Amino acid sequence: SGTRPGNRAGFLMNALYLRMVWIMPALTLSLLAEPYAVCRFPTGTPIRSPQPGAFSLLVQAVEEATLVCPLHQAPPEAETDAGWRCFRIMQNFDFGVPGILASVLEPLAKAGIGIFATSTFSTDYVLVKEQDADRAVDALRAAGHRIDL
Repeated sequence: SGTRPGNRAGFLMNALYLRMVWIMPALTLSLLAEPYAVCRFPTGTPIRSPQPGAFSLLVQAVEEATLVCPLHQAPPEAETDAGWRCFRIMQNFDFGVPGILASVLEPLAKAGIGIFATSTFSTDYVLVKEQDADRAVDALRAAGHRIDL
């Protein structure tokens, strides 16, 4: 019929419809007060858990272990990337709700801001470098999100 796959009218109409009805959710994010560190350890290294606080994360994978913790708790023996700020999404969503993290990451990507993202059972956390924190707040607000400082 001379119409290339992917350019059929039905496909284009469906894509336009999806674009119109799927709107990124407006979220409330909290910028946690402390600076954070992302620490790397060789596999099998014993790692002491950080003191309880607003946020920390320990991931043990085949190739390495990663600890995210407040900067003042970063173990001296770790390979450490310091100077991160942490945004916490304040709402809790069912696992089946699409686009939650994307609604935060997309405006940051458009602003040229690199991230370290992770999730817990209940919510998501997005870390940005300290020097990008103000630009991140501006980008997130411009995307319709509320930021509690």
